[in-house]
Amino acid sequence: MNKKPRILITNDDGIHAPGIQTLWEGLSDFAETIIIAPSLEQSGVGVGITIRNPIHIESVRWEKNTSAWKINGTPADCIRFGLSVILDEPPDLIVSGINRGANSGRNVLYSGTIGGVIEGTLKGIPGIAFSCVDFRNPDYEATKPHLLPIVKHVLDHSLPKGTLLNVNFPEGEIRGIQLAKQGRGYWVENPQEGKHPEGHSYYWMGGQWKDMDEPHEGDVALLKAGYVAVVPIHVDEMTDHQFFSARKHHFDQFCDAHHSILKK
Repeated sequence: MNKKPRILITNDDGIHAPGIQTLWEGLSDFAETIIIAPSLEQSGVGVGITIRNPIHIESVRWEKNTSAWKINGTPADCIRFGLSVILDEPPDLIVSGINRGANSGRNVLYSGTIGGVIEGTLKGIPGIAFSCVDFRNPDYEATKPHLLPIVKHVLDHSLPKGTLLNVNFPEGEIRGIQLAKQGRGYWVENPQEGKHPEGHSYYWMGGQWKDMDEPHEGDVALLKAGYVAVVPIHVDEMTDHQFFSARKHHFDQFCDAHHSILKK
């Protein structure tokens, strides 16, 4: 009998969020699952880590004797401490989610859901982030039949070094699954002002979606058309090679000249 793959599950909505329960339910019969997730919601933290407070790791009772822990930190913290403290060997795959709300377009830069997967990817472990477009009432059950095909594909066909998959589920009926490009739309700040009893103002960040001219193969457009959008995101080599090649000689000469002036 083939050994089950070992999958580490995390999220940014907190260990008691319904999305992580759904993700576990969709994978627990197929794989050996381990859960390491934030104690509380950590939305919007990206790949942030905790460096000014101590980290506490607590065991959590879970169904089917699944090993589960909660950490008072970010999703990236969960992966870091999971790999360096909790687990005796790295998992075959890291999955994160299922997030309440879309992580399409440029929102990937802020997402804690994706941040946890990025942390694993930087350590050589393949990963998939899962999110639902519907923030208010996500239909997590509708996502279940589509989890395994994506997970199996990654396990059977290795992702390139430094690449992760960002998966978003549309609202309403799902028409299929398509590989996509990262879209351009994103949530922009819409500050909501309040007044403190002492008279000074305070603000909630707030947000509103900013539409952009989207490529038809982009995740934003495909989600609107009812497709599950799967975007390969690369985080390994982040150098702008075109800029480097075009500007290096001139930049170095310019700075050398400036340095020579300073030495006089």
